[in-house]
Amino acid sequence: MPNTKRRRLVATTVAVTLGATALAACGSEDDGDAQSGPVSLTYWTWTPGMDKVVDLWNKGPGKKEQITVTVKKQASGDTLVTKILTAHKAGKAPDLVQAEYQALPTLVSNDALADISGEVGDAKGKFAEGVWQQTTLGTDAVYAVPQDIGPMMFYYREDLFKKYDLKVPTTWDEFAETARKLRKASPDTDLTTFSANDSGLFAGLAQQAGAKWWTTEGDKWKVGIDDAATQKVAKFWGDLVEEGAIDNQPMYTPAWNKALNTGKQIAWVSAVWAPGTLSTAAPDTKGKWAMAPLPQWSGSENVTGSWGGSSTAVTTDSGNKEAAAKFAAWLNTDGEALNALAKESGIYPASTSAQLSGAFTTPPDYFSNQADFYTQAAEIANTTAPSAWGPNVNVAYTSFKDAFGAAAKNKSDFTAALKTMQDDTVADMKKQGFEVAE
Repeated sequence: MPNTKRRRLVATTVAVTLGATALAACGSEDDGDAQSGPVSLTYWTWTPGMDKVVDLWNKGPGKKEQITVTVKKQASGDTLVTKILTAHKAGKAPDLVQAEYQALPTLVSNDALADISGEVGDAKGKFAEGVWQQTTLGTDAVYAVPQDIGPMMFYYREDLFKKYDLKVPTTWDEFAETARKLRKASPDTDLTTFSANDSGLFAGLAQQAGAKWWTTEGDKWKVGIDDAATQKVAKFWGDLVEEGAIDNQPMYTPAWNKALNTGKQIAWVSAVWAPGTLSTAAPDTKGKWAMAPLPQWSGSENVTGSWGGSSTAVTTDSGNKEAAAKFAAWLNTDGEALNALAKESGIYPASTSAQLSGAFTTPPDYFSNQADFYTQAAEIANTTAPSAWGPNVNVAYTSFKDAFGAAAKNKSDFTAALKTMQDDTVADMKKQGFEVAE
């Protein structure tokens, strides 16, 4: 099949927004296991401690089902996606793969992931709607089982907010005023920084605002990275940087760590996994931070974005789809498995029932002062907005780092950087052979 024709077909089979018309799904036609008797599966994952979790399966349900899973540790991100696609082209992809949600459209568009709706469809009720949607891509198909998620939240130095008489902002307008008030009270102190070295942060903020970066229009893809919602987010942060109300330095640097640890930066827009980062970046401030819901664009809203998270998918190369799907469902819905994932891997589970049990009945050690940390986290996670990923997220993310990185450094127009990101993404899709609506 000519490449362009195939790309057009992908657009008709993958709708990537919640509420999109359910379209025919592509994927494996495998109706089940290709063999009876003992089954051996291979699982590519980057999650630390996954071998210990899988041991629980192999000694328990797997032993009973005669299904053995072997973990093969991999790198994460684009490196793993490339490796999966290379293996798939040779017909040698593993049975199971760990895949970030934004990578699923790329893998599906290359026919690398099987539709496992017949095997795991009844697990839908165990996840928040906005989380489950990310593995269905808006269709009746199910391409993976959600594993961990990264609902976004607002972190702040509770002691310094009191010192500077600041209120925790509940709207983004209040957030901006809080930044300005702090700057007046303590000119050398930053509320936060705008950083362009992690694209997931901006994507999550746009998601919260209602952005839909990739959708479908008939048999074509439609790229809306510069849609009204994202323009609003870009202008908001760009204006704060330009006026000097917040810092413009990147995250994860020694200077950023020092700012957090010394109280030069007193807040951080982040996700549920932030306690682990803060414990390393700002060890001297343990017990001084608190977490609150993300500020909203209007007082009547209650929605958050996602920053991070992954799923467990079954490949079209697997000769044992039913067995692989059975393991994927167990890994991400079984109480014992999820407790082990929390203990061994430090993940925040996508399963709603697991978010208030086991390891999540007490707050993270770094936040021992906030007893309701995980209760709040679970409530916030349930308000996750639907996502809208496409087949070339990696290109969009690279363009963001370049364009927004320069804009933040120079305090120049963020909306112009957004247009660059849009143009780069569309040009790449056309180059790959995707039909793109103007």
